[in-house]
Amino acid sequence: MHRPDPQRLSSVPDTPHGLTPVAQSVAAPGLIAFAALLVANVALAFGPWFVRATEVGPVAAGFWRLTLAVPFLVVLAVQQGARPVRLGWKLWVGLLAGGVCFAADLGTWHLGILRTTLANATLFGNVATLIFPIYGFLIVRSWPTRTQGFALALAAAGGALLLGRSYQLDAKNLAGDLFCLLAGLLYTVYFILMARARATLAPVSALTLSTLAGIVPLLVFALAMGERVLPTHWGPLIGLALCSQVLGQGLMIYALGRFTPLVIGIALLIQPVVAGLVGWLVYGERLGTADLVGVVMVAVALVLVRQGPPPALPLEDALDTPDFGRQETV
Repeated sequence: MHRPDPQRLSSVPDTPHGLTPVAQSVAAPGLIAFAALLVANVALAFGPWFVRATEVGPVAAGFWRLTLAVPFLVVLAVQQGARPVRLGWKLWVGLLAGGVCFAADLGTWHLGILRTTLANATLFGNVATLIFPIYGFLIVRSWPTRTQGFALALAAAGGALLLGRSYQLDAKNLAGDLFCLLAGLLYTVYFILMARARATLAPVSALTLSTLAGIVPLLVFALAMGERVLPTHWGPLIGLALCSQVLGQGLMIYALGRFTPLVIGIALLIQPVVAGLVGWLVYGERLGTADLVGVVMVAVALVLVRQGPPPALPLEDALDTPDFGRQETV
């Protein structure tokens, strides 16, 4: 691997390079990192609630989520030692593509949120639960262990129970489910691109740049759809920006550098569980026996995958190439 250009400046990524004792700790992170992953998913689960509470259009809500979050992300990045950097063109392309994919994800997901239940919107919006772990297994070129495979199957079955009653209760939910499913596919691509960026940049730096890349596409899309963009009450939008983008997405990008795709994928199922509870308490979207069984299955899958053996090779080592060499602070 080539040594980075001394003129490049960035905050130091908190991920290791090579199979060192540090890398092993990243492969099997401690309780603090796992708690960060849990908090990230709980915070992100409140996003649909904030979107429903806003006065602006659903795509415009995504625009404000990113725009209002940027000043906070910049301050956090500077506090963590980030400073202007000259990045390679491939990294810039990855960050820009990640930002655009995330913008498209937010736009389609927010459209779906208004057309289905909170639990289903969150579950379909996190279809990366299944796709991202499969991507991780292909990258490290190894099949999951028996425990990992069982945990993934258990999580998938639990997720199926959580969404199973959507069409039966109300056929009009199907359109919202499909919007959210498309959003989930875009979210998976965003995860993959950001995992590559995390091999080079610290989490807040990577999130700040990708957030900036998504602002203009969302604004153009909102205006093209004729949505209301300017609100009279800013509370829900500020809550959306701070809870979902700064806290939720910030901790999620941090977790991408600390956990395997399998753990990330299964942990995403926390979101429909929390969103289902919010929908039940706020909007009367009743949870049935099947939903509660699905919640238990997801919880058991999280315990199993947390206790399972670490992978032979951390994801970021598998992704590390000369084009995405880690940058050093000088």
